[in-house]
Amino acid sequence: MSDAIPSAPTIRTNESSVEVAWFSALCSDDYEFLGVPDGDLRSSFAHCSSLVQRADALGYQNILLPSSWQVGQEPLPFAAAAGQVTKQINQLVAVRMGEIHPPMLARHISTLDHILKGRLTVNIISSDLPGMRMESAHRYNRSREALEILKQCWTQPEVHYDGEFYTVDLETTDPAKPYQQNGGPLLYFGGISPDAVQLCADHCDVFLMWPETEDRLSESMHNVATLASESRRTIDYGLRIHVVVRETESEARDAARRLMSRLDATKGEEIKARAQDNQSAGVLRQDALREQSDDDYIEEFVWSGIGRARSGCGSAIVGDPDQVYAKIQRYISMGIRAFIFSGYPHHDECDLFGRYVLPRLEMCKLNEKQGRNAPEPVTPLTTMPRI
Repeated sequence: MSDAIPSAPTIRTNESSVEVAWFSALCSDDYEFLGVPDGDLRSSFAHCSSLVQRADALGYQNILLPSSWQVGQEPLPFAAAAGQVTKQINQLVAVRMGEIHPPMLARHISTLDHILKGRLTVNIISSDLPGMRMESAHRYNRSREALEILKQCWTQPEVHYDGEFYTVDLETTDPAKPYQQNGGPLLYFGGISPDAVQLCADHCDVFLMWPETEDRLSESMHNVATLASESRRTIDYGLRIHVVVRETESEARDAARRLMSRLDATKGEEIKARAQDNQSAGVLRQDALREQSDDDYIEEFVWSGIGRARSGCGSAIVGDPDQVYAKIQRYISMGIRAFIFSGYPHHDECDLFGRYVLPRLEMCKLNEKQGRNAPEPVTPLTTMPRI
């Protein structure tokens, strides 16, 4: 890693405060030893909601609720229930485009938005549907149409849409009007294929990245920023990454080694193969970086061992509190304004990061910073006159 920090692209949120999120393991992804299932860490509502409540109490601003066809919790109903036992935290709910008819998806999300009183953000997923396969370009076209209808339901009085996948004629969109204003809940999106990047640049608010080297992250950010500017838009950038923080660097590296100490390589590949994104461009790029390293460290303090038994995000920041904080500050200087951290087991690492690093960060909620979650909104479900 060079001492020089890559330049930041044009971003929507220029202030250096950041949204710091944790992760709730809705999809059978909590371990003491990676790849060794533990019945006490299964993805039950009790376990996953306890993760949300712990992050809420520690002051994290958001928490990612992932979606996958694995034993665990479905994000939309889970978020409605978890919202009743939390006080301040937003929930970043993963929603797969194409699973739900877009006007009804708009209504599902707007209902949840009202239940949570705006403590909601949405992670747009464009993967295959469970049990089905679709060629990538068609899948992204379907996602684009679903997103366009979703946003029109939130922002326009009527929807008249004629696409390849959806034809929709709605004389009123009142049933789908969200609690949040000025565009509705913020949309987060990840993916590095050309179709994914273009979709994010055209329609989403936060471009989420998986761990790579700083130079590669910067290249992706500048690419998306250029495409967004062509649509007369600016967006923000986020990083999904694990963390292993201990009082000393040697203790952190020991904890990383302990996490991997019982992993069977075949079992690791089996776990990765369960995920629907296991052959995505982002996963393959992370795998390639790890293969090029000598010790699974793809960059100073960035360890990619987790990717040996996990699809999606496969690397962690590993170090003492000062090292982890310094690495995060480098990312902030690059223009990153949202972080989604996690670690194993998730309860323990949530506490450790919350003790050693979280209080040192200048934090915000992006949906509040951008005027989406305004106080006392006028909607058909709040104070708008009934028809």
